[in-house]
Amino acid sequence: MSDLRTWWAGIEFASGWALWLLLLLPLWWLVRRKRKPVAIAFPRTVTLKGVVRRPGGMARTLVALRSLAMASMIVALARPRSGAREDQILSEGIDIIMALDISSSMLAEDFQPNNRLEVAKARIKDFIMARQGDRIGLIAFAAEALTQVPLAVDYAVLSDATDDIQAGMLEDGTAIGTAIATAANRLRDAPGRSRVLVLLTDGENNRGAIDPRTAAQAAAAVGVKIYAIGVGTEGVAPVPVGRGLFGLRYENRPVRIDEALLQDVAKTTGGRYFRARDAAALERIYQQIDQLERVPIRVKTYVRWTDLYRWPLAFALGLLALELALSAWRGPLP
Repeated sequence: MSDLRTWWAGIEFASGWALWLLLLLPLWWLVRRKRKPVAIAFPRTVTLKGVVRRPGGMARTLVALRSLAMASMIVALARPRSGAREDQILSEGIDIIMALDISSSMLAEDFQPNNRLEVAKARIKDFIMARQGDRIGLIAFAAEALTQVPLAVDYAVLSDATDDIQAGMLEDGTAIGTAIATAANRLRDAPGRSRVLVLLTDGENNRGAIDPRTAAQAAAAVGVKIYAIGVGTEGVAPVPVGRGLFGLRYENRPVRIDEALLQDVAKTTGGRYFRARDAAALERIYQQIDQLERVPIRVKTYVRWTDLYRWPLAFALGLLALELALSAWRGPLP
């Protein structure tokens, strides 16, 4: 029953004015009832011999068939139709690259209950799934930078690719300048009005041939804004340094984040620098960036109509055919 209500609610009439013609049907019934039958004089009763009198019930049936046929024709004239409504979301065109540090220090377990890398991946996935209509790309970097997913709007693919990122995929190290240059190259020819790089790292630039500040200037020249995030607690953090008899061996190592560099990189491009000292802070930072990089979404609606007039028209023709067949058998309407 609910499916029937949904189907009926989705129908409208292209020429709804024609439905007013349904009001003429009661008028036709009234005129017909008041019309006096034509009298025929028979000089002899014998003339009526063999004439079959139409039962009253059959006459009412023929009238009902004619009425339903006329009503169906009027409904067909009103052109009923249903529409499959499709909404296409058109954003103003933000292009975002997520650059994630996957050096070995990202395995430090100061972001309980998981290490920095796993917490960062979870927050990146939340950020991606919260967007709507924006193109997002994903870069992993250590001693070099690797594009995991180019700019795309398939957020499910981006989420799966984020899950697949693991420390050890690339040679160890932290090439911040290379990551910025790779992202800027991806964003340079992007069609969007706004280009954003969200760069997450927990270390200092110690690899790569490109200076991060120079890369930031080049990024700014092509309209890329950088939001830099430094992750890690103050002081020392437990970092895995190898495997022993009972699993991974950890050592407490100092947390070194070149905050001055990350602040300069962000400032050069008109972005901001954030420091995340725990998992909750990292979550708040991504929420802030999500709100900072929001633009109005324009929604354009397309409607594909399906004409349904053939059904009431076919029904009307079927009723008229039935009426003709019964009239041929019992005689026409008076």
